[in-house]
Amino acid sequence: MNTYVTGTTIKQLRESSRLTQAELAEKIGVSSKTISKWETAKGLPDISLLQSLAQALGISVIELMNGEHIINKNVSANMLRSKFYVCPICGNAVHALGDTVVSCCGITLPALEAEETDDDHAVSIEDVEDEHFITIHHPMTKAHYISFVAYVSSDRVQMVKLYPEGNAQTRLQLRGSGYLYYCCNQHGLFRRKK
Repeated sequence: MNTYVTGTTIKQLRESSRLTQAELAEKIGVSSKTISKWETAKGLPDISLLQSLAQALGISVIELMNGEHIINKNVSANMLRSKFYVCPICGNAVHALGDTVVSCCGITLPALEAEETDDDHAVSIEDVEDEHFITIHHPMTKAHYISFVAYVSSDRVQMVKLYPEGNAQTRLQLRGSGYLYYCCNQHGLFRRKK
C-alpha cells in the first residue's frame, strides 16, 4: 500500500474517468502542467488538494491514497453477499452489503474472508422457544476470544458483540435460510450455513 498518492495512480484514475490533464486541472483549480508534473513523478499534490482531487476523479480520499477504486458489485444489495470488517486495533466490527472502503484507527480495513467452521471453532445451535441458543466452543480469554456473532438471511442481519472473559453464547432469531458468522480475534471469520 502506498503511503501517499502516486503519479501513476493519478494518471490511471484520470484516464479511467476519461479526463484530459487540462480537464482535471480545471476541476481542481491548478494548471495542466501541475497535473503533468504529478503524473511524471516530478511533484506531488499538496495535501490540501487531496479532497478536491478525489472528488474530481469520483472516488474517496482513502481510495486515492490506496490507489484502488472500490466498486460495490452487489448493486441489488443482496444481504447474503454481506462483508464484515474488523479493526485490529480497537476491535470495531462493521457490516456492509458489499465491497466498500472502511477506515478505522487510521488504517484501511480489508473485508474478512469467511472460512467454514472447523473443529477448533465448533458451534452448536439449540432451539429455545422462538429463538436459537448459539454456543461457540471456544476460549474467551483476553488474548483469544470470539468478538461477534452475526446471522445473515436474505432480508436481515442480526449482530451481537461478545467480550473477552464472557461467554461465547447468544440468542438469535434464525428465520429462513442464511449464514451464521462468528469472528475469532486470532483466526478470523468463520461461517456455517443454516
